[in-house]
Amino acid sequence: MYSKEVEKILLKVQKPGRYTGGEINSVIKDKDKVDIRFAFCFPDTYEIGMSHLGMKILYSQFNSYDHIWCERVFAPWTDMEELMRERNIPLYALESGDPLTDFDFIGFTLQYELSYTNVLNMLSLAGIPLLSSERKELKNIVVAGGTCTSNPEPLADFIDIFFIGEGEDVDLEVMELYRKCRNEGCTKDEFLILAAQIKGVYVPALYDVEYNEDGTIKSFTAKNGAPERIEKRIIMDMDNLYYPDTFVVPLVEIVHDRAVAEIFRGCIRGCRFCQAGFLNRPVREKSKETILSQCKAICDSTGYDEISLSSLSSSDYSDIVGLLTCLTEWSDTCGVSLSLPSLRVDGFTDDIMSKIKTVRKSGLTFAPEAGTQRLRDAINKNVCEEELLNTCRVAFSGGWTNVKLYFMIGLPTETLDDVEGIAKLGQAVVNEYYRCENRTKGKSVNVTVSASSFVPKPHTPFQWEAQDDIDTILMKQKHLKESITTKKITFNYHASNTSFLEGVFARGDRKLCKVMLKAAEKGFHFDGWNDCFDFDAWMDLFEECGIDPTFYTARKRSFDEILPWDFISYGVSKDFLIKECERAYNSETTPNCREKCSNCGAACYKGGVCVEKRQNLVH
Repeated sequence: MYSKEVEKILLKVQKPGRYTGGEINSVIKDKDKVDIRFAFCFPDTYEIGMSHLGMKILYSQFNSYDHIWCERVFAPWTDMEELMRERNIPLYALESGDPLTDFDFIGFTLQYELSYTNVLNMLSLAGIPLLSSERKELKNIVVAGGTCTSNPEPLADFIDIFFIGEGEDVDLEVMELYRKCRNEGCTKDEFLILAAQIKGVYVPALYDVEYNEDGTIKSFTAKNGAPERIEKRIIMDMDNLYYPDTFVVPLVEIVHDRAVAEIFRGCIRGCRFCQAGFLNRPVREKSKETILSQCKAICDSTGYDEISLSSLSSSDYSDIVGLLTCLTEWSDTCGVSLSLPSLRVDGFTDDIMSKIKTVRKSGLTFAPEAGTQRLRDAINKNVCEEELLNTCRVAFSGGWTNVKLYFMIGLPTETLDDVEGIAKLGQAVVNEYYRCENRTKGKSVNVTVSASSFVPKPHTPFQWEAQDDIDTILMKQKHLKESITTKKITFNYHASNTSFLEGVFARGDRKLCKVMLKAAEKGFHFDGWNDCFDFDAWMDLFEECGIDPTFYTARKRSFDEILPWDFISYGVSKDFLIKECERAYNSETTPNCREKCSNCGAACYKGGVCVEKRQNLVH
């Protein structure tokens, strides 16, 4: 439990419940009876971290082993951090209240590039040296997993081990190796050299990078027997994959305060901007029986009366209607409502609508992504305007009056006509509402148009593209705002300067470690929050370090340039990504994985939709 010193400051902070622990279903063990202590650190607030499914899964899985105690650590908000530093209270884990220096592993999940400063700030607040090279002993091993490890290089100097791909198996293998090495008296360096031999493990200290005069990478060389190429870890059998039968129930309201059931991993669609769709190939589904069983267990153990079905595109579950029929028979009886996020425009049907009327009040969200058909084809979105309008007609007939539409601006090949097309599409949805004879009478429609700024990401067909500069994004946002002529449309957009910095670190290399270290020294943190983000301070920092951030954002790469993440394989070949990029220039679409295999390379995993498609062809 937290210390007396912590107790003295809790009433002085905004939300004390973030820092106390003691929640229902949190795991307490006798630290003298465990071999490995793992601090699972989420580099953002309690409310965001407690909503993250990956943390829920690994926390429960690690703690299912008697010899491992996994505890949770979140980034304290600014008020709490100020008091902790003032009173020399080190960052601590919620379950035991012990400082991070007491842990064998300090693990971070990296979901967003603008959380990188929080990673270093949390280490600083714990009193742990930031640089991997300064942590000499076989303890406080700093590891990281998550989406952003698809390009780990901007944090290469600070992290001992990156986990590439899915963590359920590889994390445990590394912990078991650690236990063996510690018992045998190995050094940290000896442990890291052995860990590098485990598939899915990247140890940045075992690789040297050489640069050309123009700043591009000349070579990336492995040493001490480390593999030249890191292959992602992936789990193919979803029905036998570990999934918790309980979640920690938070003491304060969190962002997604409900139970969550994962229904499949991966995505069949191949949208060319979408990093998650390429990192997680191929699609692997859970059976309806497994999903139902897990839903029941989680709701029974937590008391939640709402459960969300988690995936990249829920309506792409191969038997979504059958699944919802199965689940609603149980949920109606037990008074549990189903939430079905990540619906595709072409995946919302009368059958689906009838199953999820319990979530009517929250509205419906769809992502056309682009305002014109030409640009939707270029990004391989594979939906047309008529499909969107048909979907909205179904929703309006079913009683919905609020629709959210997500778009991106700054996509490759985009013109101002494409930007204006977003407003026109929003207006078409409004018009569709008033044409719908079965709409809810006496109610007005509200269409929320949300436009984020496109950031090219590694391991996608657009990884070589230039990113729109801030002035161009501001001009497009202004043009879009002026193109909206009705109060029925609410327009939301993201700050262009945060997207710029996200772009720098998304495709950055090891030279950015110098910037990150300076940022940590100056106390940068919570850069994803408007309260803390200081764009001018970041620009001053880049100048101080002699680094031009536009080198990483504004520059279009050639297909033969060595990219900072080229040594990492997620199963999708570089040749396929190049072909997809070229098809984008011609606004040519590629069929989804269930329609036709496009030979992306993910069939190498010998399972999932890649195998299912071939089996269907045989039969």
